[in-house]
Amino acid sequence: MTVDALRLIVITDAAMVDARGDGRTMRDVVSETLAAGGRAIQLRMKGATAREMAAAARELLPVVHAHDGLLFVNDRADVAAAVGADGVHLGPHDVPVAAIRRTFGPDLLIGYSTDDPAVARDAERDGADYLGCGAVFGTTSKDVGGEAIGAAGLKAVVDAVDIPVVGIGGITPDRAPQVVGTGAAGVAVIGAVMSAPDPGAAVRRLLASG
Repeated sequence: MTVDALRLIVITDAAMVDARGDGRTMRDVVSETLAAGGRAIQLRMKGATAREMAAAARELLPVVHAHDGLLFVNDRADVAAAVGADGVHLGPHDVPVAAIRRTFGPDLLIGYSTDDPAVARDAERDGADYLGCGAVFGTTSKDVGGEAIGAAGLKAVVDAVDIPVVGIGGITPDRAPQVVGTGAAGVAVIGAVMSAPDPGAAVRRLLASG
């Protein structure tokens, strides 16, 4: 994994895609994202079964790899390994990073979410390849407890570790420079792409501003 691949992580949201009402499928939105220069997709399906996640991952994986991108599966390392995805993204309530690393070995990329510098250092020590940190600006797309950490909170995590850190939460093209200015490797977004009238154009704006 190159740090450049983490400049933009686009996180899926099926409800947002359905709400578009323009006939686009998740595969369509992901394809447009990758064609516009996005390099990383995180498959997030809260409440889905392992079978449902695996089916969705298998549908997206050839599209992602055709664009030399990376596919991460949210929460489920078993699903990621079973379908041949590139990595998993874990949160504080998931199986610990160290256990996932021991079980699945060095080849499965592991992301971990935290806004605490001490926890970030522990995750790095335990084998995480990158960190997701936020919500930087606050968001309605993801439950982050209603608190925004701001650029200063993000920078504290960036400064605490040597692995790449990606800012998430309320990221827009206008705000992306503030995130990158902290030393973060990139940004992660949900609604900014999933709900955009033109997903490809949204990706190009985010990449140009970050």
